[in-house]
Amino acid sequence: MGEGSSLQPFDMSFPLHYLWWVLALILIAGEVLFPGYFLLWIGIGAAVMGVITLVLPTLGVLPQAIGFVVLAFISCILYWRFVRPRLERGAAPDSALLNRRGARMIGQRYVLETAIVNGRGKARVGDGEWLVEGPDLPSGATVEVIGVEGTALQVRAAD
Repeated sequence: MGEGSSLQPFDMSFPLHYLWWVLALILIAGEVLFPGYFLLWIGIGAAVMGVITLVLPTLGVLPQAIGFVVLAFISCILYWRFVRPRLERGAAPDSALLNRRGARMIGQRYVLETAIVNGRGKARVGDGEWLVEGPDLPSGATVEVIGVEGTALQVRAAD
């Protein structure tokens, strides 16, 4: 480089805690895009590292990197030990049937809209009709759902 060269080394005069907070936001946004990969908790570690860097601005880069790794591990461990078990305990008991609407109907009673003939008919469920399979019964009979086979409800005559 000659005497008239205007190239200068990268200027690091801006506060480093901003970098940690930007990294935290990127990681948390990554968790929104790819849920379940601990990016939220690692992002929390980066945010805490940003606060530490704000309080201790002369902290070197190596201690910051080590601190970030430690904070990321601690936040992930706290999630696994305390947050996750609480979330699992607080889950609704019917959450296992969340996307299985037919399975949620087992034990329910409905009125036949169309008679069951040759083992097939239709029952009124809410504002729609569902295909039902069971013993031949007349229209208007009350049936109880005892199972689900594909999209058809398995029914028997209600007592």
